[in-house]
Amino acid sequence: MKIATYNVNGINGRLPVLLRWLEEAQPDIVCLQELKAPNEKFPEKAIRDAGYTALWHGQKSWNGVAILTRGLEIEEICRELPGEKEDTQSRYMEAMIAGMVICCLYLPNGNPAPGPKFDYKLRWFDRLTDRANTLLGFKTPVILVGDFNVMPTEQDVYKPERWLKDALFRPETRAAFHQLVSQGWTDAIRYLYPNETIYTFWDYFRQAYQRNAGLRIDHFLLSPELKSKLKDAGVDRNVRGWEKTSDHAPVWIQLD
Repeated sequence: MKIATYNVNGINGRLPVLLRWLEEAQPDIVCLQELKAPNEKFPEKAIRDAGYTALWHGQKSWNGVAILTRGLEIEEICRELPGEKEDTQSRYMEAMIAGMVICCLYLPNGNPAPGPKFDYKLRWFDRLTDRANTLLGFKTPVILVGDFNVMPTEQDVYKPERWLKDALFRPETRAAFHQLVSQGWTDAIRYLYPNETIYTFWDYFRQAYQRNAGLRIDHFLLSPELKSKLKDAGVDRNVRGWEKTSDHAPVWIQLD
């Protein structure tokens, strides 16, 4: 089974890119982030014509997440991350697919830091950590997948010295990520490729993609039940080079 995550950076503006990639890659499950579209503007027909069933949680101009499946039943569990009732941002969705809980997430960017946006990021991380711990207690296979907006280590960022004060790389952010992983989650990419330089995001400016000046911020965290099932993983880096593409590339894992 092939499971992918892709921050599309505007699903309607990037729809031709998304559809082309779906046809070429043929993932079984896809988590999308940054739809940047309200629910009524989600391109359901185009996604269905491509062979996928979809659940989505949109928001006008910002955020938004979706889960797509190809030939698999999907049952929504929830579309809000517990812990902050006044939080109206569309950043989280859980669904049961093929006996697994798939948690599609778009963690806040947090810049400028310090400041209110960074405080929100850390609160969101705390809420995710609490929810993740609850999910582990069910002893059901779970995957936390999406754009975490964090580079866990210096290995995950081009020229880390330039990012020390950025919300994606501040010590508090990395500590929150490592606290989450320490519950018993497996960082799929790093588990298979502990020493390789792997990026999932390249800025549009300063020819970052051409220079491979990237960041690894899109992650798969696997619950203990899935660690032994992980067979392969990768980044469809070439998609970042397509015309009118997202600043992220699709990332995928293969489970037995």
